[in-house]
Amino acid sequence: MFVVILHLVTLVLTYFIFKQDKVLFIASEVLIIISLLIAMQLYKQLIQPLQLLMQGAEAIRDRDFNVKFVPTGKLEMDELINIYNRMIDELRTERTKQEQQHLFLEKLIYTSPTGILILDYDDHLHEVNPKALKLLNLEEKDIRNKSIDEIMHPILQEIKQLRSGESRTVTFNGVSTYKLQKSHFIDRGFARHFVMIEELTAEILAAEKKAYGKVIRMMAHEVNNTIGPVNSILKSTLSAGTIWQNKENDSFQNALQVAFDRNNNLNIFMRNFADVVRLPEPVKKNTDLNKLIYSVAKLMEMKAGEKHIEFEYNLSEAPFSIWADEQQVEQALINIVKNAIEAIDEDGKISFTTTPALKQLCITDSGAGIAENTSAQLFSPFFSTKKDGQGIGLTMVKEILLTHGCEFSLQTVQPGETSFVIKFGE
Repeated sequence: MFVVILHLVTLVLTYFIFKQDKVLFIASEVLIIISLLIAMQLYKQLIQPLQLLMQGAEAIRDRDFNVKFVPTGKLEMDELINIYNRMIDELRTERTKQEQQHLFLEKLIYTSPTGILILDYDDHLHEVNPKALKLLNLEEKDIRNKSIDEIMHPILQEIKQLRSGESRTVTFNGVSTYKLQKSHFIDRGFARHFVMIEELTAEILAAEKKAYGKVIRMMAHEVNNTIGPVNSILKSTLSAGTIWQNKENDSFQNALQVAFDRNNNLNIFMRNFADVVRLPEPVKKNTDLNKLIYSVAKLMEMKAGEKHIEFEYNLSEAPFSIWADEQQVEQALINIVKNAIEAIDEDGKISFTTTPALKQLCITDSGAGIAENTSAQLFSPFFSTKKDGQGIGLTMVKEILLTHGCEFSLQTVQPGETSFVIKFGE
């Protein structure tokens, strides 16, 4: 506009200057028009690179990396076009790589055997992979976009206490063990946290069983090697009638009999430990759990009656079929009910509840409950809260249920209500 106005003013001035001389006037007008055309052409050459840059900037802003410019044949312009085209090629290649890496990372996270939680900038759950949902036993819709402070779950409560770069191994219900690791990555200049949850239960239980199995086998071997010959000598001595004809030897005979009985008790004691290690593979068949519960309750009825403990049955009307070794599951239930009876001082109640839709059995007692400082050790080998307990009852229960692929927990839900929950596998 400035150039046009300038040339129009020049045209008007030449009219007043050369209006007497028509030849000079026409010549000057022609020169001014030529100057205007040249100025407009120069303007186009000047503005064209800027227009290209604007178009390129628009394409980059829209993330369209397919827009390229064709060379014009002008040196300066072509250099600018070549630089832009190379930049677009690099951006397109980089975007393709990022998309491939992002797709690979998504698939890796989705199929990972480790549970992964990805948080947003405000520590809300932005993404949860299937393994994490399985470990947490939650639905994605129930936790997605929620703060970990809002979700009441023991694993998430432990995660809240972790700082970036820290890891922790935690055990719940004395059985399930998890390794929690918290870290962060930079997204758009800000830190975002993610958490990895790794289940260590199987590995720890296998290592634990291998360790205590070796100890028990060694102890049983040494005890049996000692008790066998000693009991043989004691039995032979007790059978020798001539020695005991003298009444003065009665006290020695009684002492030998006590030693013989004590050795037998020690042998039984060691056999109980060995049974945990030698637990055979389950011979599974279709078993009615409700019928099995009535059978166990009938067996334990007299022991419960001594403490005025009642049994309450909330069993399903239809048979509750499970695929299990009937004898092993019965032994596990006997141990669970026996512990429930021992947990009640007097005048209590033990209830049995079955839920076939969930494949679940719940045995609840009205005992004193589990102390907080012992809950994590309940299923540990040789651990017992009883004064003369051997610590093998719950260990055997754990072994039987694990070989049947069951999930289980033992916890005091509220004062006067302790529940042993078993979820049977398919």
